Amino acid sequence: MKVGLSATVIQGGRSGVGQYIFAIVRELIHLPNINLHIFALEHETHLFDFAKGHCKIIPVAAWASSPIKNIWWHHRVAPQIAAELQLDVFHVPSYRRLMSSNQFATVGTIHDLAPFHVKGKYDIARMFYGKVVVKHLASRQTQIVAVSHDTAKDIEHFFNIPKEEVTVIHNGIDHDRFHPSDQQTARTWVRQTHGIDTPFFVYISRLEHPAKNHVRLIEAFTQFKKETRSEWKLVIGGGDWHGSEEIYKAAQSSAYEDQIHFLGFIPDEDLATIYQAASCLVYPSLFEGFGLPPIEAMACGLPVISSHRGALKEVVADSGLIIDPESVEEIKQALISVEGNPDIVSELITKAKTNADRFHWKKAALELVNIYERAQAIFHK
Repeated sequence: MKVGLSATVIQGGRSGVGQYIFAIVRELIHLPNINLHIFALEHETHLFDFAKGHCKIIPVAAWASSPIKNIWWHHRVAPQIAAELQLDVFHVPSYRRLMSSNQFATVGTIHDLAPFHVKGKYDIARMFYGKVVVKHLASRQTQIVAVSHDTAKDIEHFFNIPKEEVTVIHNGIDHDRFHPSDQQTARTWVRQTHGIDTPFFVYISRLEHPAKNHVRLIEAFTQFKKETRSEWKLVIGGGDWHGSEEIYKAAQSSAYEDQIHFLGFIPDEDLATIYQAASCLVYPSLFEGFGLPPIEAMACGLPVISSHRGALKEVVADSGLIIDPESVEEIKQALISVEGNPDIVSELITKAKTNADRFHWKKAALELVNIYERAQAIFHK
């Protein structure tokens, strides 16, 4: 089966969609009967060097990197190339780039419908496109994949697509990368690399305000420090995004600014070590279509404090300490509980390891191949 995969919105590998694509590609290239064609921006093709020799990588001109032109490319250029290559299925793993074609089967992965949940997440134009245009495009896909049952429910509710027409395939994690390790060795690396030498809470997420809720976390951490006089620090890893200036402003306003560390975007090769060195992951996001960091952290043996919004209640389940992300008080109390109660930490770690083992990329890829086959069969009916 000849499968096309759009990889033009990976943002240099710094987005969740990018991580999804890399993980899926690593599995698909080793599966029989899949002839994979990856469409990547010409200046990002090197990010798929690991797949060379196992699939075909098709460069996409740099002019298609801007959002509007990229949408146009998916609707006008990509279908022509796909038809010329005689692809059986074209998979677009981003809901804002969904395409429709009567020349081949289409599969769309929808990670979340955040514009319906988080006010002001994007500018007016992108909010309109996500709510109105995508609704029409989603209905024209041969098959729709949702990364969580929560997202599947949103697709049914907001797009009026029956749930039986949406297949849930949970994301996975790379268990070869994310696993418990010697914490002291990891902490030595963090101290030498980032100058952090005490226990710390960590939050891994792009710096997006208000959606990722950093400001309330910083307020809660400030109150935590004031009440406990604990030596624990707050480490925030992630690249700048919309509203990041508000997050930096909140940190600068804290009486414990020197105890809040921003690491910037964390390269893949360093991420597991950051988890292994930390004492707890805090994930107070206002909405997630899945939420990989809590599961990655759990696989590394970390206790997790998590929001209950979106798919987090499904993915984290009862394996984390659950908080209302809009309550600074609840976040603060959770920080106090983890810092001062080893029994709670021990219980959370035990649950975390069991929970993390539910998620594997190989399983996700095999399920995705079933969707490709189903889409091809439906298209040729």
